[in-house]
Amino acid sequence: DKAEKEGGPPPKIGGAGAAVLKMEDDAAARVRRDAVKGAMQHAWKGYSDNAFGADEVQPSSGSAINNWGGMGNTLVDSLDTLWIMGMKDEFWKCRDWVRDKLAYNISAPMSTFETTIRSLGGLLAAYDWSGDKAFLDKAIDLGDRLLETFGEGGFPMGQSLLRKDSASNAGWLNGQLVLAEVGTLQVEFRYLAAASGNNIYAERSEKVFHILNDIKPKDGLYPTRVSVRNGKVSFSNSQISFGAMGDSFYEYMLKIWLQGGQKETMYRTMYDESMEGMVNQLIQKSTPSDLTYIAERQGGRLLHKMDHLACFMGGLLALGAYTDPGGLESERAQRDLQLAKDITYTCYQMYKRMPSGIAPEAITFSSGQDFSASNARYYILRPETVESFFILNQLTGDPIYREWGWEVFQSIEKHCRTEIAYSGLRDVTQAKPAKDNKMESFFLAETLKYLYLLFDPDTPVDVLKKHVFNTEAHPLRRFDQLPDLKQKR
Repeated sequence: DKAEKEGGPPPKIGGAGAAVLKMEDDAAARVRRDAVKGAMQHAWKGYSDNAFGADEVQPSSGSAINNWGGMGNTLVDSLDTLWIMGMKDEFWKCRDWVRDKLAYNISAPMSTFETTIRSLGGLLAAYDWSGDKAFLDKAIDLGDRLLETFGEGGFPMGQSLLRKDSASNAGWLNGQLVLAEVGTLQVEFRYLAAASGNNIYAERSEKVFHILNDIKPKDGLYPTRVSVRNGKVSFSNSQISFGAMGDSFYEYMLKIWLQGGQKETMYRTMYDESMEGMVNQLIQKSTPSDLTYIAERQGGRLLHKMDHLACFMGGLLALGAYTDPGGLESERAQRDLQLAKDITYTCYQMYKRMPSGIAPEAITFSSGQDFSASNARYYILRPETVESFFILNQLTGDPIYREWGWEVFQSIEKHCRTEIAYSGLRDVTQAKPAKDNKMESFFLAETLKYLYLLFDPDTPVDVLKKHVFNTEAHPLRRFDQLPDLKQKR
């Protein structure tokens, strides 16, 4: 059977047989979970021994680097991973560093978006899981500095000078803003408002969505550049992307709605309209294998490429289907769930079909050949495919996602592991790709966390009823799950 040979879904088995299979699958998964924890312990030891408190460790040379202004980027991004994996001694050592040494007096320009999702998100998740006030205190300090970036038209600037209380945009943007950057701060700022009791964080960040909703395109597909001139907001290009520069804006439409207990209908409506536009205009099938992918659009013309970044859409569509106001059995929810599975299968094939077993940064589709690696043949330890494996496995219970995840993890172990930690790769189309001597903090924050959760049948993490993950994989409880926040303070 072709589908089974290529890693398609196995046949369904019901009744007692299914229960036995689930027990066996869970037992095997726990062994794999421990292997992923071993990878985290290896990476953490390399960072801790060589670069503790620095932004990153170089995984081949062992050098400590401060490419994020020296705000402990890897440490803060990894806090909740340490907690979830039960590495509590390491977690409390990090807590002491955050409390005693972390400072945001940074004069170099820092990305408002990256600082919010990695640092603010990391601090808030550490607070949510541990209840330790040191994390909330630092989050309030950082949140206040980031608030200074909100300026003309109610939009945040792309770069923050955290020490100077001022902000600017990157030169290459010519004064424009990036859709994903302005639309991926709200989950964090809303949680900070709930935890601190200061609603200004929520009000400032939510205003961005209200403004964008007021100027939304008819098809629900938002161009990736936003311009603010004389207080007037407009779109300043025609590029539509569920990969770079667009991706997490669509993600936060759904996640803000979930975070608020599924009551704020504007966000869900925005999400449903965008998914409708994506289905009608961007979903394509490859030949000859009929692989489903999300094309991009430029000036009304489709571009048949897909970023690895867009592989988060499998998990998002599944989450949207399971929480559809019309019910999971509704036609729309069933359509989106099938689409989620189909896109995630394509993302699995991005790994499966490369000589290294690792996916490239982006792929290009061409008639009769399915896809090939685009010019971006590198791998920077990205998490989006295993993110969708985890969400689909937790929602559907289908064990195939654990099998695919294990294949990906084994390829990472084979090609990315160094004596010190884990490294990105320069060209995944090579059977033995060269390493790039860089370990992004999101490898620990996201990739290893999602793999661990995929293989953990005992996890308290619940994506359907309890938690909302920010776009950096920091799980925060939904507002209807937060009765103890005031007691913690």
